[in-house]
Amino acid sequence: EPPYFGPAATIGGTLACGLSGPRRPYAGSARDAVLGMRILNGQGEILRFGGQVMKNVAGYDVSRLMVGALGTLGVLLDVTLKVLPRPSHSLTLRQSAAPAAAIQRMNLWAGQPLPLSATAYDGEHLYVRLSGIGSAVQAAQARLGGERLADAEATSFWDDWREQRHVFFQGDAPLWRLAVAPATPPLPLPGQTLIEWGGGQRWLRGFRDATAVQRLAAQHGGHGTLFRGGERGGEVFHPLAPPLLAIQQRLKAAFDPHTLLNPGRMFAAL
Repeated sequence: EPPYFGPAATIGGTLACGLSGPRRPYAGSARDAVLGMRILNGQGEILRFGGQVMKNVAGYDVSRLMVGALGTLGVLLDVTLKVLPRPSHSLTLRQSAAPAAAIQRMNLWAGQPLPLSATAYDGEHLYVRLSGIGSAVQAAQARLGGERLADAEATSFWDDWREQRHVFFQGDAPLWRLAVAPATPPLPLPGQTLIEWGGGQRWLRGFRDATAVQRLAAQHGGHGTLFRGGERGGEVFHPLAPPLLAIQQRLKAAFDPHTLLNPGRMFAAL
């Protein structure tokens, strides 16, 4: 359920960015759907990795390495994706909750056999989407409680959330995306924070101290990315530990030794 961010979105762009939407913790990421890929590397060579069937385990899983690489390792020519049927039933519940209570509920539900397909918290209300066969969805609704949104309202809510049309995302203030351990309590940061992915993803607006944000995310087992706005001339991704940076540099040298493909797009050293 990746975001489109406009009508010009493509499969290649979706995979190169590696972004995921509200369904990510419950159905997997874009990377999890990739079976195979054909790319053009920085030396003009056409390479194929993976296959076109589920039971393909030969060789290195390089096709998934390309997901989220922002085109720095190769130009994506074609991909093979695993697809799943849409759930037959879906509904969204809304509950009032304080931040700590919302995080606690999301983590509690994640450990139970519930047909969850999305959770989100906007600072006042906790939204939970249930998707699956009708009997399972109805049983979960009775168990969780809360106000059921009309189908049209629910669709609009999740579309706006995924595409960042929610009022929280409006304006030019810096937008931070923090990935942390799902059970992390509310972070001691000023301003409103949106929470999704069962507590694992936090969105923050307006904070400009990159070092403080990234240090706080690291303290809770995660990382912070300046997703939009702010100072775009410097690094926007969380700094890599030296061993990870060394691996990234070796990958870049193997696929793009002349640094022709989006140089500096992810890190200045790459």
